[in-house]
Amino acid sequence: MFNKPKGTRDFKPTEMKKRRIIENKLREVFERYNFKEICTPTFESFELLSKKTGEEIRKQLFVFKDHGNREMGLRPEMTSSVVRFYINELKNLPKPIKLYYFSNCFRYENPQAGRYREFWQMGCELIGSAYPISDAEIINLAMDGLENINMDYEIHIGHLGILKGIFSFFNVNEDEELKIRRLIDKEDYNGLKEYLSTLNNKKDGNVMEDIIFQLLDFKGDRDIINEVEYLLKDFPKSLDSLNNLRDILDFVKYENITINFGIARGLDYYTGMVFEIYGTKEGARQVCGGGRYDNLIELFGGQKVPAVGFAYGFDRIMLNIDDFEVEEDSILVVPVQRDKELIKECIKIGDKLRRVDKIVELELMNRRLNKALDYANTVGIKKVIIVGKRELENNTVILKNMETGEQKVVSIDDLERTV
Repeated sequence: MFNKPKGTRDFKPTEMKKRRIIENKLREVFERYNFKEICTPTFESFELLSKKTGEEIRKQLFVFKDHGNREMGLRPEMTSSVVRFYINELKNLPKPIKLYYFSNCFRYENPQAGRYREFWQMGCELIGSAYPISDAEIINLAMDGLENINMDYEIHIGHLGILKGIFSFFNVNEDEELKIRRLIDKEDYNGLKEYLSTLNNKKDGNVMEDIIFQLLDFKGDRDIINEVEYLLKDFPKSLDSLNNLRDILDFVKYENITINFGIARGLDYYTGMVFEIYGTKEGARQVCGGGRYDNLIELFGGQKVPAVGFAYGFDRIMLNIDDFEVEEDSILVVPVQRDKELIKECIKIGDKLRRVDKIVELELMNRRLNKALDYANTVGIKKVIIVGKRELENNTVILKNMETGEQKVVSIDDLERTV
């Protein structure tokens, strides 16, 4: 017997129905914002996937060589693929370019609650606008999507430019910055304290370690922006970013947000506003992340173009929503006898109803009528159309309601309106 690969899942029909319902509700929101759906290859060149992170990402990916000895990898996320697609084919389109996707992604890691080797992402990229309203548009869209599926959540919004302004003041190099950001992202504050103590920590009476830890303590509503302003008085680049965040929040329509300067994002291509959204289920808390990345397109060989986006972790969203019943008005069409001509009439009736978007199943197991009715009860089919020779002579069939047990004779011509 074969087993499914480690870290993957099989989804039963009822699970898939629920996933599609939630997916479609999220799609509705992307479409309302006039984002256009795209699809990119499941695998890309390893060179593309490792462009920003380097060789160290190899052990986190599914990497293979094709028959041309080219090194490929299954995509671990979508932004790199979207940027590659933009540079290849979309760069000359009018700006802004608004794209969204729903795709499976792959990471070679130890499976645990809410974390799989194959998982699904749904997200978007807005390319071409550096204005604060674009950042706000992305935040509003992300929150609208979760509102549309009635999911309880909290959103934390920060700005990497504030940290970057501090790093610039203290002449922190790129490798050191990345190390600090990753420690903050993992909330490894002991490791952060230890690492900061090894750097050139003092300048003009300021101590970087003290300033960073004070900044990380600020978390709350919009009012804390005014409070943190004094802390950053000696860091003009940080103040510019703080004002950019203030401008963005002016266009965010929701009040239930948390300002959190400790959001550093594990992916190192983010440059400005960043945000994360959390659900309520332990083990699957973070359901969304995103922000501004104005240097990534240039890094991948394109011209410098501003961009901002986010991705939902779709599997974690499914873990965070309350379970619900799937109601489906399906119909079973059954001949009263094992008769070829009656079966042909069943096919005609099924086709007639399917053409008006009814969900119709034909009796395919050659069961007697009572067994077919038992089957309908077992699988939750609510209506059964019974086709007999005597009724057909009058252009009628018997319609049985499986919930009430009521049955009546109806005209075939009226079936579309009756069932």
